[in-house]
Amino acid sequence: MRVEAQCTTVGVACPGCGAWSTRIHSSYLRFPADVPSAGRSVVLQLRVRRFRCRNTVCPRGTFAGQIPGLSCRHGQRTERLRSTLAAVGLALAGRAGALLAAVLGVAVSRSTVLRLVDALPEPEASAPRVVGVDEYATRKGRHYGTVLVDVETRRPIDLLPDREAASLAAWLAQWPGVEVVCRDRAPFFAEGAAAGAPQAVQVADRWHLWHNLSEAAERTVAQHRQCLRALAPAAPEHEPGPASEEKPSSSPWPTGHRFAERTRAKHATIHALLAAGHSKRSVARQLGMSQNTVLRYSRAETPEDLFNGQWQNRTSVVDEYKTYLDDRWNDGCTNAWKLWEEILPLGYKGSYQRVRAYLHKKRVSPRPVTARPPSPRTVAGWILSRPETLTEPEQLQLKTVRTHCPDLDALTRHVRSFAVMLTDRQGERLPDWLDAVRQDDLPSVHTLAAGIDRDRDAVIAGLTLPWNSGVVEGHVNRIKMLKRQMFGRAGFQLLRKRVLLA
Repeated sequence: MRVEAQCTTVGVACPGCGAWSTRIHSSYLRFPADVPSAGRSVVLQLRVRRFRCRNTVCPRGTFAGQIPGLSCRHGQRTERLRSTLAAVGLALAGRAGALLAAVLGVAVSRSTVLRLVDALPEPEASAPRVVGVDEYATRKGRHYGTVLVDVETRRPIDLLPDREAASLAAWLAQWPGVEVVCRDRAPFFAEGAAAGAPQAVQVADRWHLWHNLSEAAERTVAQHRQCLRALAPAAPEHEPGPASEEKPSSSPWPTGHRFAERTRAKHATIHALLAAGHSKRSVARQLGMSQNTVLRYSRAETPEDLFNGQWQNRTSVVDEYKTYLDDRWNDGCTNAWKLWEEILPLGYKGSYQRVRAYLHKKRVSPRPVTARPPSPRTVAGWILSRPETLTEPEQLQLKTVRTHCPDLDALTRHVRSFAVMLTDRQGERLPDWLDAVRQDDLPSVHTLAAGIDRDRDAVIAGLTLPWNSGVVEGHVNRIKMLKRQMFGRAGFQLLRKRVLLA
């Protein structure tokens, strides 16, 4: 569909020298594409005039008149269509943007869409007062950049191509009105903020503080793994069987099970090839396996060693109630239905069949079946959770752990004290908390306390002021999405345009 229009301009300023020209040299037709209408492409037929500059030394000589808001110099599309395709490119990048444009009725390549995005003008940024700083990965583990966000408006301000302290300091020096810098506890951000904005208050993010404490708590629980055995009841002693009785197999799979037989066959094949002198890489190539799989089979002396950690050992809804079931079983109650009814008020949401299956193994197994002690991560999760959110079995097990291990009891007290200080923003209590932590034998928490002490002012500000880096973390996730949309073509300048304008 074509629409005719005519440029009626009779006098314009020369874009080369600025001289006003009224001499009409000639006229010609232009056919810029416009926004499609009802799914049909639209082409405008414009009759424009060419002017000759009166300035004899002007390098341009002649120039064409433009229709404001409709055409531009050397433009094959109207300004309206250019802005539409640029908006599509900002939202979807090149390939997806070109596909959507084709659906709308515009034939354009993905490279053109990206060029239109790259040609957009820089956004005008207002002077920020509260700035959030964090890193983003252009190539994870190899190369990182820095994203800066106005925490008050929740809009990104700028992207830096690296995460060096000098780059951040130079950027902050351009904005002397910055009063607060929200950051994580990375040392290069602390140094850059101190050098570039010495007048600003640095605020350590509360989520990162809690995350660091969570890691220290899990390491501490792992160091006291022996104390967790108090949660596993002692297995009743069984009389030894006859000497001629065969030792039961350590395999959790019944004889003839397809998984067990397939695993045994692979184990025998791999060990036979290795014994024949083949390398692990050669065995992997011959059997079509990964080298890690061949390595795992080669390290196992028997096939039964490979059965540990399979799906049959995954967590179940019955796990946290196995201690109670073991105690009742040792008391003489072996009725599965009765025990299922007893654990329902305790919060059990599983089926009766799961309880019956667990008790069935206790009846038929030649070895005593008891609940395994919880993992250090599970116990650390109990310590880090609000007490009122724990179920009654979890509260009882945590109480047992604290009773049998004074160090874990001290860890629980310190974690809950820090949680109150963090949620109620009582940063003035931090020095007392650090002194209390140093009184107990908790090496992992001492390491955390030493790091906090080196960054004490920022941590106290983070535990007191309302500012945090939550909005910055959201933009980091958004950068990941934009980067994956432009996989292979996400240059820094193009990525920066999309982050700031999309």
